Amino acid sequence: MEKEKLIGRTKECEELEWAMNSSKSELIVLYGRRRVGKTFLVRRFFKDSYCFHYVGAHRQKRNVQLLNFREALLRYSADKHIPQLNNWHDAFLQLEKYLEACEESRKVLFFDEMPWMDTKGSDFVAELEYFWANWVQNRDDIVFIACGSATSWMKEKLEDNQGGLHNRITHRIYLRPFYLNECKDYLEAHGFEWDDYQILQSYMLFGGVPYYLSLLRPSLSLPENVDSLVFRRGGDLADEFNELYNALFSKADRYINIVRLLATKRQGFLRGEIEAATGYSGGGLTKLLGNLERCDFIVSYYQYGNKSKQTLYRLSDFYTLFYFRYVENNRSRDEQYWQHHFTDRSVEAWEGFTFEEICLRHLPQIKHGLGISGMATEASAWRFVPQKGDDRKGAQIDLVIQRADKITHLVEMKFSERPFTITKDYEQRLQERKHLFMDMTGISRGVVHTFITPVGLAKGMHSAFVHSQLTAKDLFVAI
Repeated sequence: MEKEKLIGRTKECEELEWAMNSSKSELIVLYGRRRVGKTFLVRRFFKDSYCFHYVGAHRQKRNVQLLNFREALLRYSADKHIPQLNNWHDAFLQLEKYLEACEESRKVLFFDEMPWMDTKGSDFVAELEYFWANWVQNRDDIVFIACGSATSWMKEKLEDNQGGLHNRITHRIYLRPFYLNECKDYLEAHGFEWDDYQILQSYMLFGGVPYYLSLLRPSLSLPENVDSLVFRRGGDLADEFNELYNALFSKADRYINIVRLLATKRQGFLRGEIEAATGYSGGGLTKLLGNLERCDFIVSYYQYGNKSKQTLYRLSDFYTLFYFRYVENNRSRDEQYWQHHFTDRSVEAWEGFTFEEICLRHLPQIKHGLGISGMATEASAWRFVPQKGDDRKGAQIDLVIQRADKITHLVEMKFSERPFTITKDYEQRLQERKHLFMDMTGISRGVVHTFITPVGLAKGMHSAFVHSQLTAKDLFVAI
């Protein structure tokens, strides 16, 4: 059977190629959220050919990890006399012994799910530091790939390491979820005949996570796929939420409490609002938010005109958003729930704000569509909350793009299957909000309206004020 081909990941492959062609030893840290395809990338690039490959075991004690490590050494070295490993010092000594005899010119070591190897009291990190500083550092032929989904561990123990790995990392590869064009390439390569609109709808549910896409069946419609994976008892994603957070984080309930809060307000929360609602504060909250952001579950962004104190945090993981909205409290036991409800008006509203999230995820494509890819820009959000006694209405703009040439785009993102119609009342609201934005920010000119819709704007007398518009075609551009 022909192996599945690698979709996208061109820049990541170039980075790995550079490491392989290097004349010195290389330490590569490969990280990204769970299910994003880190292992698949390494497997396909190296064609499953390594000098040594070891995978950490989830929630297993040190003795089990060491037993598995010894079995991997037996498999790769064919040495039947490898002794029992009592600790990680013994393990790395035996790895050195094997590699000394390995005849490969570039010796590729692939440690997958590395955070799971670092069990309590195991001294794994200290022995890894010693292995690198005492042995690898004296060689020019090692390509060491450290891979893991727990990006908080990867940062704290590897990137911020102050011991034997300090300043030793030569390549940092962050593997992001697919953009829309990569999702389209993947689905077409697997026999799907969905148009851009259907792919947009699938992105609202599964984001650009390759593992989720791999579970879809071309013989089923999107609603049928969703029911089969999520709402059917025993479906492949029926328990994904709990598995996802518990596999990534110790004390996962704290992280779940934060994302649950963020799911209640799509505009996002200020840090002070998160503190007040959760009781988390100080360095502990900073760590929680940082870990969630590194795992692509939340995004932080600035409010226009107040960078230092007014950072907003917004839930950005598509599956988590869908789970809180339709899965968690669904007691219907209807295994065809999505087929029965995907045309409901409430789903149309959910698609509307989820489309905004897709647009925010595709900022490089938006800049390309506006013809400003090479121009310095700053993207932010803007929110006006009237103080007591101020009779003006509050206002929110989810995307403001300020250009170096002093043009400022106020971006409207609207999801519609048909050309979007701007009514007289809607034009008036937008114009009032624009004037409020200009008054509050002190910008006197160069403020324009930009629209992003799947199929464009309907022509009419109330669309003439729009400066520029983009469609789904622009969001699907390869960058």
